[in-house]
Amino acid sequence: MTCFHCVQCGVQFAATETPPGNCPICEDERQFVRWEGQAWITPDELAATHGLVMQDDAGVLGFGIEPRFAIGQRAQLVQTPHGNVLWDCIPMVTDEAVAEINRRGGLAAIAISHCHFYSAMAEWSDAFGGVPIYLHADDRQWIMRPHPSIVSWQGETLAINPSLTLIRCGGHFAGSQVLHWARDGGNAILTGDTVQVTPTRRHVSFMYSYPNQIPLNAAAVRRIAAALEPFDFDDIRGAWWDLNIIGDARTAFDASVARYLAAIA
Repeated sequence: MTCFHCVQCGVQFAATETPPGNCPICEDERQFVRWEGQAWITPDELAATHGLVMQDDAGVLGFGIEPRFAIGQRAQLVQTPHGNVLWDCIPMVTDEAVAEINRRGGLAAIAISHCHFYSAMAEWSDAFGGVPIYLHADDRQWIMRPHPSIVSWQGETLAINPSLTLIRCGGHFAGSQVLHWARDGGNAILTGDTVQVTPTRRHVSFMYSYPNQIPLNAAAVRRIAAALEPFDFDDIRGAWWDLNIIGDARTAFDASVARYLAAIA
């Protein structure tokens, strides 16, 4: 029995003798099936052709896969005095990555913005003794590999510890969530692509589907803005290497919301 990964999105599926027949995540209109058709890869096959990389990204340890695989997102280790949390996930776990996280105090939990980044979340949890994986209950239909460590939380906010709060923003997916990080030296939000940092690194934007270029409607964007209104933040940390707004991010966010709403009016 093998837990296959979808080649297109990287999400890992429950163990089967043969590859699954389809990937519901890629068949959804927010993603897409490759022109070549659905394809699958085992963890061993992935490890034979790709490697996990760790690097500092604007003061936070990030994890990625090279050469680029699937969507190509990074994971980020959020270190707090109350325990460390892995934000978002990648489709590969290595002994070196586990050792580095343990050297920095271990891992207390995993939290993931939305289903496109669920990837190998079960393997990451198992590597640290079954730490909880916080996903919003509104997205439970997109869990392709059920696992006892998954916590399907409900409501609008959830404090993981005194430094970290999950905020359900919706938009990209009904349960899309961001992570607010209260810290010395400036608060931050980690957003996945619920709030997408643009290449200028001075603005953010919003989409229902990125690859299929379907924008969010005004009501959804206003809801994201309302969800984040109570929270102060100086930085926004996006889903890919170097896509961060460091400093004055609240001003950039507010200006981006106004710019977006004006553009779609």
